[in-house]
Amino acid sequence: MSAPSTTTYVLRGVLPYGADAVDVVLADGVIAAIGAPGTVVVPEGAHEVRAEGHVLLPGLVDLHTHLREPGREDAETVFSGTRAAAAGGFTAVHAMANTTPTQDTAGVVEQVYRLGQEAGWVDVHPVGAVTVGLDGRTLAELGAMADSAARVRVFSDDGKCVHDPVLMRRALEYVKAFDGVVAQHAQEPRLTEGAQMNEGIVSAQIGLTGWPAVAEESIIARDVLLAEHVGSRLHVCHLSTAGSVEIIRWAKGRGIDVTAEVTPHHLVLTDELARDYDPVFKVNPPLRTAKDVEAVRAGLADGTIDIVATDHAPHPVEDKDCEWASAAFGMTGLETALSVVQQTMVDTGRMTWADVARVLSENPARIGRIEQGQGRPVAVGEPANLTLVDPSATRAIDGRTQVTASDNTPFTGMELPGRVVATFLRGRATVLDGTVVDRAVESKPFEGATR
Repeated sequence: MSAPSTTTYVLRGVLPYGADAVDVVLADGVIAAIGAPGTVVVPEGAHEVRAEGHVLLPGLVDLHTHLREPGREDAETVFSGTRAAAAGGFTAVHAMANTTPTQDTAGVVEQVYRLGQEAGWVDVHPVGAVTVGLDGRTLAELGAMADSAARVRVFSDDGKCVHDPVLMRRALEYVKAFDGVVAQHAQEPRLTEGAQMNEGIVSAQIGLTGWPAVAEESIIARDVLLAEHVGSRLHVCHLSTAGSVEIIRWAKGRGIDVTAEVTPHHLVLTDELARDYDPVFKVNPPLRTAKDVEAVRAGLADGTIDIVATDHAPHPVEDKDCEWASAAFGMTGLETALSVVQQTMVDTGRMTWADVARVLSENPARIGRIEQGQGRPVAVGEPANLTLVDPSATRAIDGRTQVTASDNTPFTGMELPGRVVATFLRGRATVLDGTVVDRAVESKPFEGATR
């Protein structure tokens, strides 16, 4: 759809964090005014958005997105992936390092950073690799990436585990110099050789090699102790088991500086879905049991798990439309994340919309050290990075109609609650009326991490 020429908006009757209705004026890239309906002064020519009953949140921030570019543009590009992010209510994403070439040098992270600026749908913060080529042998140029134009603060070999404890210790020590964080993909490789799905009753019954929970839990246990030993920050990617939740709870109680994420799919889907051998449900870490799903929901509700991160992992059709053993691991998630969180946590009464803002915006921005520009409160004078959602809407999911370039969503055919009505990046509408706004970038590009 074509966008209005104005850069000033008035959002009528919105519910910040699901609270009382107000009118909100966006002008010059910030929240210019908030007041009871009908009381704020609206600049002449402002574009009015009727949004009674819609929840207004800070723009969502994803700490774990695979944009695939450079190298796998057949699956996704920075342009297509960030358009999908905007459609899902996001205003910032962290682009993971397992590209081709790997994001292990200042040059490559700066390339991804520039592509994000040029696309303009969301702020793109590249994640740097921990090791050269993700090979787990030699530390990458952590300092150079931190000092680059991309101002990298999050480092991860996601897709592979930094399994060498000496190398992991060195990485944790290194990032302390610039307040960085190592985000670990917790997977002991010797315990998961040839693994295809969660190890349990279902794997035994259908004959697929099992992936034991201890392969995740043993790495998390080791790494929280390493983080405590060196006094550094650790982030645990896509936590998926009940045991992992307990380890993180214990570590936080001990005062260790650890944070953790859960994906939307691990909040709702179980290994029972593997019985039909449909590779759309093949993911790393694997879908676990109903007991694990309940544990991660409880951990998210009580704050043990800090954030929800999508682990958006697009794949071309040929990588998923094949037999299970040959299929790639991964699912898309940017356009369904908010709906899954609403369904599993808000509509069940376990979380409020303010809690949603905490786990999908405020905490991810803080962990990624971008909190001066993203994850800010809905308040006058703050950057107008905002998401407007209609919580009463329902929608049928179809991967073929999503904005992302790949259609490997596990939610095709399901009905999910909530619909992103509008997304604003520094006051510029990237989504209006639920449709991505195709227009030139008008707002000033972000300038990297603030620390």
